[in-house]
Amino acid sequence: MKRHVSPVTRRGVLAAGAALGGAAVLGPLAGGARASSGARRERKPWPTTLALPDGFRPEGIAIGSGPYAYLGSLGDGTIYRADLATGRGAPIGEGPGKPAVGLKIDRRGRLFIGGGSSREARVVDSRTGRVLATYPLGNAATMVNDVILTPRAAYVTDSFNPWLFVLPLGPYGRLPEPRDIVTLPLTGEWTQGPAFTANGIARTPDGRALLVTNAPSGALFRVDPRTGDARAVPHTGPRLVDADGLLRLGRTLYVVQQRQNAVDVLRLDAAGTRAEAITRITDPRFAIPTTAAAFGNRLYLPNARFDVDPPLPTTPYTVVAVPLVRGD
Repeated sequence: MKRHVSPVTRRGVLAAGAALGGAAVLGPLAGGARASSGARRERKPWPTTLALPDGFRPEGIAIGSGPYAYLGSLGDGTIYRADLATGRGAPIGEGPGKPAVGLKIDRRGRLFIGGGSSREARVVDSRTGRVLATYPLGNAATMVNDVILTPRAAYVTDSFNPWLFVLPLGPYGRLPEPRDIVTLPLTGEWTQGPAFTANGIARTPDGRALLVTNAPSGALFRVDPRTGDARAVPHTGPRLVDADGLLRLGRTLYVVQQRQNAVDVLRLDAAGTRAEAITRITDPRFAIPTTAAAFGNRLYLPNARFDVDPPLPTTPYTVVAVPLVRGD
């Protein structure tokens, strides 16, 4: 199936294992052969479209060091683990009956989950599905959306309030108690819209600040994680009015523009104070992708299909893989 990558400046498609914090480049695009017991056996190419259970309603995706993707359901919060090598998968445990929105996985195999309208964040063991911690957050208007992990904390966006939630991590990644959660007001140049505002979140290349999208302004903001001071990041290319998930690899930032069925690729400076548009990735299989995660030389995006209203138990959903275009 034909993919389209319309370059502003084309930098090609590169393997990204080192940028993934040690994730091995296992060659998901490979289709060559290898010798085994004196015979040559053809290696089966990894699938580029992964089918999810009908009616699943995916939003967030996370990929750890192994070739497995974890996807959360907006419907009941079920976490589905998909084998990237085969395309097969299964739920890990039973969903809590509450949404799962943004997902991130740490080196201990723990999934940090934004709980959307449930107004909570959850931490789940990716091996067993066991809920390790639940954190009530915000107020009656809160929508707990996306998550980013740093060595010292998990930061979570609230799409209906001008603040971030900070879940401090103790020594050896110890999870916080609910009383330890901090609400960090967004100040400076941040403007809260009348409704849905903050969405995707990432770290700057130098690790000193955060990047947060602001839907009404179509802008990207650099946020001081200590003070909440937010400053707009000037960038070339399209406005980020449909920006959802963010993924940063090195100095390359992938901005998933969900209803545009596109991923805008930006090159950041080290501090994340400005950005240059490199290319736009589109694909005829995109059906309102929301977030992105990378493994090997591929970018994986779940199709949320928000244009299907109401979603039905028979509605099919997929995850799409496209080549990883780098801008650094």
